[in-house]
Amino acid sequence: MVVDDSLVLRGMISRMINEDPTSAEVVALAGNGQLAVERAQKKDLDVIVLDIEMPVMDGITALPKLLAIDPKLVIIMASTLTTRNAEISLKALSAGAKDYVPKPSSVTPGAGADEFKRELLEKIRALGHRYRRSALARLSTPGAAAAPGVVPRPPSAPVPLRAVAPIRPQTLVIGSSTGGPNALLAVLKAIPAPFKVPVFITQHMPPTFTGLLAANITRETGHACAEAKEGETVLPGRIYLAPGDYHMTVARSGPQVVIKLNQNAKENFCRPAVDPMLRSMVDIFGRNMLVVILTGMGHDGLSGCEAVVKVGGNVVGQDEATSVVWGMPGAVAKAGLCCAVTPLPQMATQISALLGR
Repeated sequence: MVVDDSLVLRGMISRMINEDPTSAEVVALAGNGQLAVERAQKKDLDVIVLDIEMPVMDGITALPKLLAIDPKLVIIMASTLTTRNAEISLKALSAGAKDYVPKPSSVTPGAGADEFKRELLEKIRALGHRYRRSALARLSTPGAAAAPGVVPRPPSAPVPLRAVAPIRPQTLVIGSSTGGPNALLAVLKAIPAPFKVPVFITQHMPPTFTGLLAANITRETGHACAEAKEGETVLPGRIYLAPGDYHMTVARSGPQVVIKLNQNAKENFCRPAVDPMLRSMVDIFGRNMLVVILTGMGHDGLSGCEAVVKVGGNVVGQDEATSVVWGMPGAVAKAGLCCAVTPLPQMATQISALLGR
């Protein structure tokens, strides 16, 4: 279901989705949150693309009502790139939305609309297949032992683990995407401040969102976190978050390590991306690195982790069961790059142990 008060945007988003009928089909449209809640009573939906600002009932008000009707709904918030809507989108993630998509600035064909379509369809596919239950339930084997409307996924094959490298990391590096904001807060809350090493985080996010995420991390965890700035000196105990639309890397400036930002081409369709961050870290810190790949779509971080392991560093991936999408951590785990594949509730303990705390 597509929920937006703009008739033009409802039509545009519906056409984008229906152009790829193998992935999803639009079965309902609604012009406000109240109509969406009424339509959701049929319980035949898998994914809802939900606008934030609407008359009668806005998206953040409708969100808990929709999840109360069907907790297994995948809700993707559609947000304009304003500070207010970015803040609401982050609150929506904490309230049960699975992800968000920034609306294009124009509905006319072009780079903005094309990027929106790619991101929207990718998230609908990944999240819909991860959580959907209606279509699969109809195809389930009669008599299968499953909760009503839920088809259990076969467990993934065991992943090969590397031996833990006997190092004392000089830095902690984290990559995340879909589901990352909540996962980051959960992990960082459980690690006492301060860190004895610098911490670098690349979370796939647009501008405006990253500044708010950094403020949330500081407020919620007690760790000092800020968007990284060009040329600033890297210090232990600080968390550096890649700013939206910039790759974050590091370089040496005399005896010091400094932040370098760039707007080079997107990697894995992302800027910021995890891979360029990790490549630069290998050049500076060598084997003395602990890399953690949290929940996220795609495989960003895979080639960077290969470089980390090649020089002798340690990589930990979040496990499939606790990941919103097991794309990024699954890629490094299946490639045999991890020394541990860890559930989110145990990740802080795992990190602390490997940091030697």
